[in-house]
Order: sequence, then structure tokens, then C-alpha cells
Amino acid sequence: MQNDNRLSTIRVLMAEFAARSGLDPAAKVPRRYLWTDAFAVCNFLELYRRTNDEKFRDLALRLVDQVHAILGRHRDDDPRSGWLSGLGEEEGRRHPTIGGLRIGKELNERGPGEPFDERLEWERDGQYYHYLTKWMHALNRLSRATGEAAYNVWALELAKTAHAGFTSLPHRGGRKRMAWKMSIDLGRPLVPSMGQHDPIDGLVTFSQLQATARREFAGTAAPQLDAEILDLAQLCTGRSLATDDPLGIGGLLFDACRMAQLRCLEAFEPAELLADVLGAARLGLESYSVGNPLRLPVEYRLAFRELGLSIGLQGIEKMRKLIGQHPGAFAPSVLPLVEELERYAPLGETIEAFWAEGRNWNSAGWTENREINSVMLATSLAPEGFLTI
Repeated sequence: MQNDNRLSTIRVLMAEFAARSGLDPAAKVPRRYLWTDAFAVCNFLELYRRTNDEKFRDLALRLVDQVHAILGRHRDDDPRSGWLSGLGEEEGRRHPTIGGLRIGKELNERGPGEPFDERLEWERDGQYYHYLTKWMHALNRLSRATGEAAYNVWALELAKTAHAGFTSLPHRGGRKRMAWKMSIDLGRPLVPSMGQHDPIDGLVTFSQLQATARREFAGTAAPQLDAEILDLAQLCTGRSLATDDPLGIGGLLFDACRMAQLRCLEAFEPAELLADVLGAARLGLESYSVGNPLRLPVEYRLAFRELGLSIGLQGIEKMRKLIGQHPGAFAPSVLPLVEELERYAPLGETIEAFWAEGRNWNSAGWTENREINSVMLATSLAPEGFLTI
């Protein structure tokens, strides 16, 4: 797809998302969903960078305000009200992320006495760690794009809250663990098992936030994440990272791309972790490719999961350039791994071309997840706004 056509498609996708979700024009009751909104903020910032049209920056700012006003507060169908943090109205507005942020699922969270239903749990509200880290990344990008330290401070406050809420010691002591899903008030785990990539995602994101605070906003009072980063580094030790899930592989490549950028700033340790993540992504791609899943009819494919892989694959070229510019920042094993991963770039191009075809937007899988699909397609068409720290 030519660059002009890409930009035109991104504009259409993001304008439709803004209208459908109640962002622009502003709806009385907007529909906010944290994962999709994090990608959308990055997309609006990339449109602003490419066009210099301030309406896109303003849409990013308005979207952040909406997310905090809706997902940073209790649901309308919840007996509780106000900010999740419990702060008063004015103080809550000054610290909108300090109580965490809801996912934005349609159904309220499972009550303390309700039995666990795995299928239904996917539709219930609560807090997800990997959604919170995506929002921290979006706030960090907005802070750097606008020069406003407050957005990065809000991301740092959210990081502190997320780490305290999701991380705990087992009942009999030993190594800390992280819950995959927590209640809206972060008071109890809804899914106590640990997300496979949550520790690595947290480590990279927290390092990114702290690097921005120290390099660009050194004079601003902000939380420090040294203790949390140490915890997460220990949680990453000895973990199996390989997966054949396309969204999971894409997430590993996104984390690797950010690690590479932070390594160039001397802002990420441990150094050997980048090679581990790249190796896991390579194993995942080998396994994923064997089944040739892209041959399946559109009815059996999930766009947003495939597009997550397409986005991550586009970070490989960025890593290759960084290694050429800063060879001393990387272990010798990193370049051969990046070179091996480069052969999978056509896979991402195939995914993107398939979902950029408007005829595939009529499938049930696309329409049922229209917002997340369209926003992540826009990210794949212009990934720089998301992949850059």
C-alpha cells in the first residue's frame, strides 16, 4: 500500500473509531476500553506527527481525559461511586490513575461469593496488568509528544499502584508472583494465575517511564520505580517466554524493540534479557508458521491477534538500525537473532494486506471486535507512534 493510501486509510479508521466510541463527537455516555484506547492515543499522536494537524493531538488529549473520567472511576451499575482510588473529586482529578483503571468490559466484575466461570470471566470487568502497562506506554508517549511531565507522572503513579496491587508473596513465602486479573478495587485476585509475559512487560515499561522522568523531566517531582524494577527483574529470571500465539509473539517483539531503544540510552538492565526475548519470539514464529494459519478462511481468524504480530514484526527493522548505530550497547548474540527474525517480515506484510482489504471487514470476527480491530490495523499501517519510546 502506498504511503498516501496508508495515511488516508488510517484517517478513516481513526475517525470511525472516534465516532463509534463517543470520542468525537463526544457522546453523553462514551464507550471506553483500555487496551484499544491505549493504541488509539499512539495512533492519534502519529497522525499529528505526520500531518502537523493539531486536531489529532487534541483527540489524543481528549481520549486520555475520557479514559480517566470513565475507567478511573467506579461503574454506574456499582454501589460504589467516585474515583477508584477513593480520593475526593479534586484530588482524584489531580491523580486520576493512582487507583488503577478498569478494563472497560461490558459486565460488572464477579462478586466475592460468585463461582468462577472461565468463559464469562472474559466478559467481566476488573483490572488487567497488561492493559495497565499499555496505558502507561500511551501516557509516556503523550508526555514526550507534548512536553508535559504530568502525563508521565500519572503513568508512574499507575505503575506504583499496579505493582502493589498485582504482585504478592505466596502464602508460604518464597518468590513473588503476579495475578493475571484483579478486582476493580485491586483488593482481590479474580484470576490468580500469572500472565506469561506480564513481568517482562512491566520491567520494560517501568524502565521506560523512569528513563523519561530522569532524562526529560529531571526537575519534576515524580515517584521512583527502582524497587519495583528490581522485583520485576527477579520475576523475569528463569521464566519460559515462548508462545505460538500471534498476539503474544507480537508483544515480545514490541518489548524487544523498546529494550533495544532503552539499551541505547543505557537505561535497561539486565543486558542478556533482550537475547532471551528475541530467542523466544523466534521459537514462537517457527511454531506459528508451521501450521500456516493465514490460509484459513476469514471466519476462523481474529484480526487483532494477527495484527499484534504484524505490529511487532515491524519493530525488527528498527532494532536492526539501532544495532548498527550503537553496536556497543548489545550483546554479540543479539544481531544474529535479529537477522533470523528478519525473514519473518513478509508474514507481517501478508497479515496487514489481508486485513486492509475492506471486504474482510464484513466478517463476523471483524464486526464483533470492530473497535480493537480497526485501531490495531491503523497501528500496523503506521507503527512508529506505538513502537517508539
